[in-house]
Amino acid sequence: MRQARRDFSHNTLWETMQEYLNILIGAAIIAITFNVFLLPNQVASGGVSGISTILAAVVGWEPAYVQWAFNIPLFIAGIVILGKQFGAKTLVGTIFLPFVVFLTKGFEPWTNDPLLASLFGGIGVGLGLGIVFRGKASTGGTDLAAQIINKYTGLTLGTCVAIIDGLIVLTAAIVFDIERGLYALLALYVTSKTIDIIQIGMKRSKMTLIITEKENEVREGILNKIDRGVTKLTAYGGYTDNERPILMCVVDQTEFTKLKQLVKTIDPTAFVVVSDASEVLGEGFKRV
Repeated sequence: MRQARRDFSHNTLWETMQEYLNILIGAAIIAITFNVFLLPNQVASGGVSGISTILAAVVGWEPAYVQWAFNIPLFIAGIVILGKQFGAKTLVGTIFLPFVVFLTKGFEPWTNDPLLASLFGGIGVGLGLGIVFRGKASTGGTDLAAQIINKYTGLTLGTCVAIIDGLIVLTAAIVFDIERGLYALLALYVTSKTIDIIQIGMKRSKMTLIITEKENEVREGILNKIDRGVTKLTAYGGYTDNERPILMCVVDQTEFTKLKQLVKTIDPTAFVVVSDASEVLGEGFKRV
């Protein structure tokens, strides 16, 4: 019993260390991306970093100081208004990201093409945020502001984030030009897609629902020839009200053609519904 507790404590400590490491690595990637892609090309793609880009161009304020000036009060407001659920990890991200921005401010731009800066800047920020989110934290900033607005207005969190980022992009379009505003929108889009890839992964699976008169043959074929599990669901026909079992099976994308051919061979009249499964956890797939 004591050994089990010791092992659990060790695993918890190791997981906590990994989460903090993710926060530090993710924040560092975002900061470097900001200095080598976004800031020198005046791509203000939302968030506190976008605000600091605009203020750096208009009044010459140091971006790291601007980010601290926004992030720390927002973090305190978040704790006061929303509670203490943010914890130490979000505080680490809130402070560490501007710190790395300050340390790397002397880095030379990796490109002077705003289109390339938008694309690779969006990828870099999305990569960093995805890693931070895996550490079960955030980098603070406008995410906290969005949560505060969400609490008092009833607007969805996604809408609040879109409003804040939209205002920042609009300000960038006014301060710089319309073209820079469009580049900022492009960077925002690329960031959101990159976060999805980091969170979910590029590997896709297919979930199939099979309605067939030859349920046993199809089930045996899936189990033995494709080596995948299958779940039998109970359903009833809407017109006849007769019981019609449904076979549910999830396969890798590379196995889907084999499954489709198997069902077609056994029962050409089978009714098959296919949908994408972006993330599958469990036996034969990703571990929980």
